[in-house]
Amino acid sequence: MFIKSLPDVTSDKHAETAGTLQWVGMEDIAVPVAIPSKGNKPYSTSAKAGVYVNLADPKAKGIHMSRLHLMLNNLAELECNKANIDQLLDNMVASQGAISQQAKIKLAFDLMLNKPALLSDESGFQSYPIIIHAEKNNQGYSYELEVTVAYSSTCPCSASLAQQLYAKAVHKSFPGDTIDKAELMDWIQSQAGAVATPHSQRSYAYIRLAIGANNWPDLGALIVQLEAMIGTPVQTAVKRIDEQAFAKLNAENLMFCEDAARRIKFGLEALDYVQDYWFKVEHQESLHAHNAVVIDQKFTA
Repeated sequence: MFIKSLPDVTSDKHAETAGTLQWVGMEDIAVPVAIPSKGNKPYSTSAKAGVYVNLADPKAKGIHMSRLHLMLNNLAELECNKANIDQLLDNMVASQGAISQQAKIKLAFDLMLNKPALLSDESGFQSYPIIIHAEKNNQGYSYELEVTVAYSSTCPCSASLAQQLYAKAVHKSFPGDTIDKAELMDWIQSQAGAVATPHSQRSYAYIRLAIGANNWPDLGALIVQLEAMIGTPVQTAVKRIDEQAFAKLNAENLMFCEDAARRIKFGLEALDYVQDYWFKVEHQESLHAHNAVVIDQKFTA
């Protein structure tokens, strides 16, 4: 008895209702990636990928999804850089024959960086969520990067109110016209001197950068640069001297969410490879049960 070959419905059947579709594909595919790092070995991490192509042939039943998965698997053997992603997009389109002309990839992963303490010789690891969006269309290749950066923010209003309480306490405890310096120093370092502290909060910057066909920045260096823009990055392993230095750093960088947003905005404006951007800063208030936020985007003419 003659047995037919395995059926291929995608190739052998036509769509019941003809029509093109913008994006068809798969999401949350696991794939290991090696992220390039200048002067160091690539960062190895695991990613979740989305792969898509357009369905340009209105009569085609569907795309060949398994071919996209096989194309993506090749990334596990390569460095995840712009040249290799460009080639992957080309291969995705080619894998579909004549039914597709455009392709899109989304790679989401955590970039793990070893961060030194502020003063001591301690260090620790911190993860940063990254998403790479890559697309090939009729205009060529284009890329967007999403980065999430955590930082600390101390409220200027709260700091001012704490300072006022501190001044009142000094006036009450030392009512005379002159104060003995040694006595004042003892008082400051005693429980009585702990009058009030300004409230601080863990805060986040969610940043999306459109870089077009420009070369990618080194992602680790980009994160360090973003943290420097804000000025108060969260710490990993610390000793007491680091914690004290961190308290000093926050006092030198009192900021509302508006202040943090302006620092980020003007920092991003100086990055020549960034064609467009969007960001949100979120101060997760310790005073309130709600968050303070700013959402902004690139300057427009």
